[in-house]
This record gives sequence, structure tokens and C-alpha cells, in this order.
Amino acid sequence: MRRIEDDYFLQLAYQEAQKAFLKNEVPVGAVLINPQKKIVSKAHNLKECHHDGMAHAEILALRKVMKKEKKWRLDGYTLYSTLEPCPMCAGALLHARIERLVFGALDFKWGAVQSRINLLTPGLFNHTLNVEYLPLTDCSDILTAFFKQVREKK
Repeated sequence: MRRIEDDYFLQLAYQEAQKAFLKNEVPVGAVLINPQKKIVSKAHNLKECHHDGMAHAEILALRKVMKKEKKWRLDGYTLYSTLEPCPMCAGALLHARIERLVFGALDFKWGAVQSRINLLTPGLFNHTLNVEYLPLTDCSDILTAFFKQVREKK
């Protein structure tokens, strides 16, 4: 169910995606909020900068809060991502016990929540997330612009 704050937090995730774009990273951003609706972590893709194939925005946002709060169970937390999570990130959300995922663009190549497969299907694992796909044109447009730029450089 769409909540009043969803658009706000998804826009903040988009701002993170813009930071990735400026670093020549695939422009994906993530924002993690706690049960009190306070932002506890923000991140954007840093795979190229860190030479780390696991440096996805979602993973980095989870790691930041887990380290800061010294816990791995994030019951009641919501993750906002500009792009549908890949299998690795969907798995990380399950393991972290995230309560809710909100994302703004589908990923037809790697999407593991709706587009390609659904690792978050209720009952598939011992934890279930509430998932909201809230299409935000900015989230898909920045990806289109990024990959157009990549193709033009080749």
C-alpha cells in the first residue's frame, strides 16, 4: 500500500542514483529507513569505484546501518531503491529481515522481485517482505541516459 512518505524517500534514493551517474556508475540509489521513519542509511552503486561486484546501492545501504547499529536483523525497516533488486540484493533483503521494499523502476535483465523472477514470493522462504513497485519515470530515465552515454563512448 502506497504511503505518503513513499514518494519522498524514493526521490531521495533518486538523488543517490544521480551521484552514481556523476561517478560513471550504473545510477542506482537506495535509502533505508527505520520503523520510526528516520533515514538511517543512503547509498549508491560503487562497483566501478570500489572494484567490487557486490557494491550495489542496496548492499551498501544495508552494510552501513548494520555496522552502525551493530545488528543484522532489520525488522520493521523499509528499503527504497530506484531499481528492482537483483538476486543478490533480494537475498540480502531477506537475510536482513527487511519488512518492506519500495522500488521505482523494473529491471528486465536482472530483476529478482518482479521482472525476471520473484525471490520474494510469499512463502518461498521463512521471511516475507512487503513489496511495492511505484513507477517513477526519473528512475528509469536516468538508467536509459546512462546506458546511452556508455554506448556513445564505445
